[in-house]
Amino acid sequence: MKLARKAAKMTQIELAKRTGLNQSTISDLEVGKSQGSTFLATLAAAMGVNALWLESGKGPMQAGEAVESVGALPPGLLFRVQAPDNEDDGYTEIPMVKLRLSAGISGYEIEPERFAGGSARVPKDWLERTGYTRDHLIAVRVRGESMEPALYEDDLVVINTADTKPIDGQVYAVNYEGEPVIKRLSRDAGRWWLMSDNPDQRKYHRKVCEGDACIIVGRIVRKESERI
Repeated sequence: MKLARKAAKMTQIELAKRTGLNQSTISDLEVGKSQGSTFLATLAAAMGVNALWLESGKGPMQAGEAVESVGALPPGLLFRVQAPDNEDDGYTEIPMVKLRLSAGISGYEIEPERFAGGSARVPKDWLERTGYTRDHLIAVRVRGESMEPALYEDDLVVINTADTKPIDGQVYAVNYEGEPVIKRLSRDAGRWWLMSDNPDQRKYHRKVCEGDACIIVGRIVRKESERI
């Protein structure tokens, strides 16, 4: 980690200010007294390096520009998503991730999903046909039953993080009060609402989507399901 900090031309104090960590924590991480997995995405973003490289030393070191301030980020990634390179002629791979959100913060972090190889395969011709940019795509697993029958528990969905403009009837990944949710947006009475597809509307009632309490991560553009 010290190598990355030096490459970013930052002191421990500067890195502490950018990440919100204590300088003593950063010092301990650099000498191996503690593990940095909890702060991996934040540290990688602040120093502008690849999170996988920071954790294991594997892959390219650089991963886009360093962020100025974690707390001041607009909605979007805290570090650039890089797709794996092990592709065949017909498919490309995009990273499977976990979303880590905080209420009241206009931004989100992602951390690699280490199960199922850590990536999802999509057809190259699908990318060409839709015009999506691979670096803007991430894949996550659906949790819960709120979007049944459209989406079931453990369905794989692809999120286009470059598409955050709300459209009536479309499905989005959303930071709702610090909780990652997948909902359908609906426009009603001049307001945006988060809607569930589950017919049990008493349990899965609609919620207003406004301000910092409801931040769109991206639009769902593809799904894969084992249900027929």
